[in-house]
Amino acid sequence: MKEYIYSWLTNRYFLIILFITNLLGTIYGYYWYRFQLADTEPIFLIFVPDSPTASLFFTIVIFGYLINRQWPLIEALAIITLFKYGIWAVVMNFLTWGVTGEMSAVAWMLVLSHAAMAVQGLLYAPFYRMKIWHIVLAAVWTFHNDVIDYVYMQYPVYSRLAEMIDHIGYFTFWLSVCSVLIAWYAGIYRKEWQRSLHRKE
Repeated sequence: MKEYIYSWLTNRYFLIILFITNLLGTIYGYYWYRFQLADTEPIFLIFVPDSPTASLFFTIVIFGYLINRQWPLIEALAIITLFKYGIWAVVMNFLTWGVTGEMSAVAWMLVLSHAAMAVQGLLYAPFYRMKIWHIVLAAVWTFHNDVIDYVYMQYPVYSRLAEMIDHIGYFTFWLSVCSVLIAWYAGIYRKEWQRSLHRKE
């Protein structure tokens, strides 16, 4: 079963579809942030559109696979930020639903697309060539982004959720911690553990 899944994940036609899907999603994501970006100081611009930047990292990873190249630091950034912002957006949309009592078709689209973001980064973990220092650098980027969002208040605008921003910032910090640990486990520890089992055999 695992071999069958891996064969699909590495199929060139599937990779092309995944690349195009993520590229279009990334472009739409930056477009979705257009109003907030227009009101953002230039020094913060790179840190505001969190989800599209996460999908951009993964788009670059998939492009690398298509040309037989790998960039481990981009892989580390992709797996951490895809999981973090994928889960974050799902939670924020359901939280918005709880606050406003409404869940639009666009909100459901965001839930499904961001859940897929979180999953796809993990699915490709067996193929990553990350080392611990790649994880460390990606973690620095991730926590720095949290500081920009919740200290300098550049967080993504979500309806009335600004009323709960302290709690959201706290949740986001621990989500970052979990995302870094999951990236380390899936991208490094699990593979090393499996290799050690094969050596014992």
